[in-house]
Amino acid sequence: MELPRLKTFLTREQIAQRQLLQLNELLQAIVPANLFYTKKLLPIRDLKFSSLAQFTENVRFTIKQDLVEDQKANPLFGTNLTFPLDRYTRLHQTSGTSGAPLRWLDTPENWQWMTDNWKEVFRVAGVQRSDRVYFAFSFGPFIGFWLAFDAAAQLGCLCIPGGGLSSEARLRGMLDNEATVLCCTSTYALRLAEVAAENGIDLRSAKIKTLLVAGEPGGSIPATRQRIEQAWPGVRVFDHHGMTEVGPVTYECPVEPGVLHVIETAYLAEVIAPDGSVAKANEPGELILTTLGRTGSPLVRYRTGDLVKRGEFKQCRCGRHEMRLEGGILARSDDMVIVRGVNIYPSAVEEILRSFEEVAEYRVHLIQTTDLPELSIEIEAVEKCADDRSLARAVEKKLQTALSLRVPVRCVARGTLPRFEMKARRWVKGETLP
Repeated sequence: MELPRLKTFLTREQIAQRQLLQLNELLQAIVPANLFYTKKLLPIRDLKFSSLAQFTENVRFTIKQDLVEDQKANPLFGTNLTFPLDRYTRLHQTSGTSGAPLRWLDTPENWQWMTDNWKEVFRVAGVQRSDRVYFAFSFGPFIGFWLAFDAAAQLGCLCIPGGGLSSEARLRGMLDNEATVLCCTSTYALRLAEVAAENGIDLRSAKIKTLLVAGEPGGSIPATRQRIEQAWPGVRVFDHHGMTEVGPVTYECPVEPGVLHVIETAYLAEVIAPDGSVAKANEPGELILTTLGRTGSPLVRYRTGDLVKRGEFKQCRCGRHEMRLEGGILARSDDMVIVRGVNIYPSAVEEILRSFEEVAEYRVHLIQTTDLPELSIEIEAVEKCADDRSLARAVEKKLQTALSLRVPVRCVARGTLPRFEMKARRWVKGETLP
């Protein structure tokens, strides 16, 4: 791959200096105005830190349960608010995939801060004013692509909403309006390709050149990325990740697919090992984030639950010095299951299953009613698959080779398994295996 001409990017020292300045400004703004963080931070005598290391050594983590309990004790929105309620103009909530959803409020200034971060995601992906961006997303309380829509509009792009339409209607809308950029989840990108094939829509006639995916780790899973790019001829997939609680956090490296850069001009990022110490480079750890510009509803040293591998602190091939997350978001810490002594992450299972072109969709059943949890997988084959049983056996064999674990696999009738527009929920817990 030919490398692009390097721009001038902030050095590690410049990034740290900027972060420290923003951090101290944030802390001065939220104490004593923000009751939630005033309680957490007041025991610290001096909230003006001379180094980032001093900050991380003295300030304890914020965990999601802290926020859940605060909102329960102080309905509706909790006490993590720096300003009076009439300053807030946006309400969103978490998807609730791992517990009760959290409500999140933003001021216009905070919303613009996050919108600016999404602009950076678009710019790195090569999105320009002349692009037409299609949002295959039903706009609801989940923050999703709301910010992306505003960011694209501010960049001067023609923004095309697809909320409330069927998948076929969305495809027609993309083609009719000559959209060049598509924003959706990785799961839904594959579903749209499936619907296109079912309805005789040739995606080679589409003008989509950039496919921005978010909401799940599929964009950084090599087999899933390959499936998407095969289904959408001529398209480059760009991954991105963020959270309702913190906003848009990363963008994919334009030179090295599968590597996410943290937007360190907006976030102070740390990666910690299971024992709470700083994780070494290229070793799994949990991503910790401090939102440096979301003053109205901040998070300080927030344990995101995202498992990542931080790369070496050196200049990337793209010229940037911002933190590299090798392989993107590897998993959620609460997603890992242990089956017969083997640690299994959903992303590892997806990588195996997506490597089979004959597998159209899948579902994983997890039984946890005994001391020995078990897995079973259902797969749905594509129409052109000639032998479902042989496919199931091949998948079983590859799972056993990769995971050192025998996982029963069976094919189900075509059209049996659910399809997803938003975050896919393919892991099902039950009392009995199918």
